[in-house]
Formats: sequence, structure tokens, C-alpha cells
Amino acid sequence: MNFIPISHPLMEAEEQAAVAQVLASGQLAQGPRVHEFEQRFADWSGARYAVATSSGTTALFLALLAHGIRADDEVITPSFSFIASANCALYAGARPVFADIEPDTFTVDPAQVESRITPRTRAIIPVHLFGQPCQMAALADLAERRHLALIQDACQSHGAQFDGRPLSAYGTACYSFYATKNMTTGEGGIVTTNDEQVAARVRLLREHGSPERYRHEVLGYNARMTDLQAAIGLAQLPKLDAWNRRRQANADWLNAQLADCAGVVTPVTRAGATHVFHQYTIRLKGREREAALATLRQAGIGAGVYYPVPIHQQPLYSKLGYHDHLPVTEAASAEVLSLPIHPSLSQADLGRIAAAVRSL
Repeated sequence: MNFIPISHPLMEAEEQAAVAQVLASGQLAQGPRVHEFEQRFADWSGARYAVATSSGTTALFLALLAHGIRADDEVITPSFSFIASANCALYAGARPVFADIEPDTFTVDPAQVESRITPRTRAIIPVHLFGQPCQMAALADLAERRHLALIQDACQSHGAQFDGRPLSAYGTACYSFYATKNMTTGEGGIVTTNDEQVAARVRLLREHGSPERYRHEVLGYNARMTDLQAAIGLAQLPKLDAWNRRRQANADWLNAQLADCAGVVTPVTRAGATHVFHQYTIRLKGREREAALATLRQAGIGAGVYYPVPIHQQPLYSKLGYHDHLPVTEAASAEVLSLPIHPSLSQADLGRIAAAVRSL
């Protein structure tokens, strides 16, 4: 019986050939492939500008700096996410402020965001978790009314849309190309924006504050993408829409199979949204999650938990004096379990996954 992994990066002949071409060219650092990848990703995402970086984390960090976030500012974000969503504010010297999430979508609740705005608030970082878009119309309206930067953590949501509009239509968006994402460059990130000044600032900051060789205007960083990574991205990007459709079809099939499974709450898609299912995340009600995980793994199913400890309860944030109580976040962290959903799953794989969950 083969083991079904929770993620499976697809590296095909096109990716291998693209990397070989870069190796043969001798241009390994940021070069023509990066520039081409930025143009292609901007076109695909509907943004005017795209600036590639070394990771999704550096994309978020540089985006905050490009929007003028600095020491003692406050940045509102959910706690139910990977820690980089909040840490990027700490890197900038700002203070993350955590807002609770919606129980059905796992994305930040706009009403909770508004309740946490203070005179020091300068930005909102909504996280499109597991591929599900946030309520972007409400968040964009809130940001505009309260004069806040809107910087989306889109690291898990390549291709997601809200109200028929790409995420690039709602301010700045930051993507990750880590190995397990819907598309990958091995490691890497990108900032998309329609603001020329934001794009120029991110470009400057990612290269040691240097607009030209050996001239440094501001304190910058080494956050560049390599041509090797961009070459992989150029091979992956044309496949992404088809891969996302396969993820959506897999999710629809699993939802139908698990609809009447006692104690299992299947994922929903927000009305008017396009969910790209980076993860297929169920909730276990009245079940022992660790026992369920063990049973699934014994059945050869690579299930996982994202995220068992919310950011505000992490040891780092406890040391920083955080004592928030976010009831919806904390309940989700205790109940979520993610199942394989990637496009390389066969129908037999899906059948095994559904059978294993129903047998719990």
C-alpha cells in the first residue's frame, strides 16, 4: 500500500529543462529569468507590478517597509496562521495586534479587525488561509475609511479571487513559492501591487538599498530571488490554473463523500469567492484528534495539523507579553485537520482518503 503524502511538489520535464538552461548560461543570481518571471506573474495575477523576493516572509516584510510601517506602529492580523504573518511586523519594529477569525472560513473577521483599531494602527494583514479568500470588499473599505495600508498574506492562495476580482485588485499582495505551495520555485516569494512607488521601494529594499551597483541609498537587505528559482517558476506558472482546478475538483468530491460523516465538518467556500484549496481542512467535533491522526497515518494517509498553536500563544509571543483570548481561533486550532488535496492524487487515492476518514 503506497503512502499518500499531504503535499507533493510536481517537478516535470519542463522544470528540469529550465533549470538546466540556467545552469548552462552561467547566470545564476538575479538576472533575466527573474525579470521575466516578474512580468509573467504580474500579467497572470492582474497586477501592474510584481517584485520577486527570496521568500514569502521577506515579501511581507519588505511590503510593510515599502508602505512606511515603522517602530511602534500597530499591524492587525489573525493569530490563526503561520508565524511569519505576524513576525514580519516585528521585523519592522511594529507591534502585531491579533483579531479573531470566522469559524467557517478560518479567515479574519472584519468586525474583529475594526474593533482592534487604535490611533497607532497603520496596516491590516489579512491572511487568505488554506486558499480561502478573506472578505476583501469589507476589509478594503475598512482600510480606506481608516487610512490603513492593506497588505495581503496571499502565501497560500495563488489564483484565489473575491467577487470575481483577483487579489491584486485589493491593494498589495504577497505570495510564497515554498515547496508545498500550489506552485513552487523551491523557495521564494513575490509582492504584487498597482502602486508604482511601493513596487520601486520593494525593489530597492531587496537589493541592499542599491538602485545601481555600489550605490546604496537606504538600509536594505539581501532578499533576491535567483534565476534558478525563477526558471522553475516560469515552468510552473502556465500549469497553475489547471492544478488549481484539480484541487477544487478533489475538494468537491471529498465534500460529497464526507457530507454525512458524523463529527466531521468539511470546508466551505465563501459565497462569491474562488477557493484554491492549498489545504483541505476539516474540523473534528467531539473526536480525539491525535488518535484520528494516528489512525489515518496507519492507513497510509499523510494528514497534518495547521496550526495546532495559534501565534498569540506561541512561547515567543508569551515572552513579549501577549495574553489575548481569541475563542474562535483557539477552538479552530484544537479541531482542525488537513487531508491530502494536491493535484497528483488519483481517484483511488481520493477513495482511500474518504474511506479512512469515514472509518474513524
